[in-house]
Amino acid sequence: MKLNDRVAVVTGGGQGIGAALCERFADEGASVVVADIDIATAQNVARRTGGLALKTDVGVEAEIRRLVEFTLARHGRIDLFCSNAGIETGGGVDADDADWERIWKTNVLAHVYAARATLPHMVERGEGYLLQTASAAGLLTQIASAPYSVTKHAAVAISEYLAIAYGDRGIRVSVLCPQAVRTGMTRDGAGVAAVDGILEPEKVADDTMDAIREERFLILPHPSVQLYMQRKAGDYDRWIAGMRRLRRRFMEE
Repeated sequence: MKLNDRVAVVTGGGQGIGAALCERFADEGASVVVADIDIATAQNVARRTGGLALKTDVGVEAEIRRLVEFTLARHGRIDLFCSNAGIETGGGVDADDADWERIWKTNVLAHVYAARATLPHMVERGEGYLLQTASAAGLLTQIASAPYSVTKHAAVAISEYLAIAYGDRGIRVSVLCPQAVRTGMTRDGAGVAAVDGILEPEKVADDTMDAIREERFLILPHPSVQLYMQRKAGDYDRWIAGMRRLRRRFMEE
């Protein structure tokens, strides 16, 4: 897909990866709708990109539907919907139920809500593109957070399902799985995720744009993640043993 004269919606577009995606898409000639729970940041990005801004809590389905309706009313179509907003929380299985519920809604159900709202329009037109931001933690794991790891695995799973179920109906799907990126989430350090370096959001946006042009499913800004996936699939027990060593190293520092 080329984005010239297309319409792109980006959730979590007010900062970090989302803001970089908005700016990259605008550079490609797209009309951008910037959605964020922090409307001030969304408006700032919208001003820089010549786009529109709308306050959106992606964990609430009615607000995702309002975002889609807002975009259709102003542009008549949605070509690319980037379900990018996400949050993190620490803890293991003992994390509070409230934390589990909040991160599940934002990191997983938001992708479901976006698909429900956009697919009827896209399928009717016979084309459309869905981009979900997950994480390398969704392919490997996050040794310091069970809720983050579980929800990012689920985000990859819903992306796989959508690619399989709708690929023959003109819908393209990509899932973005970086390790550490210089955003608000890494302000206090990225821990084990930074083992292969911390990327700038602009680099991630460039890699994402390349994948969209190629209509490639898996986007890995850190290429080493591919090798880790192969090692995991090749010998699961050995991989788990290695992750235990990694956990001891980082959790005991």
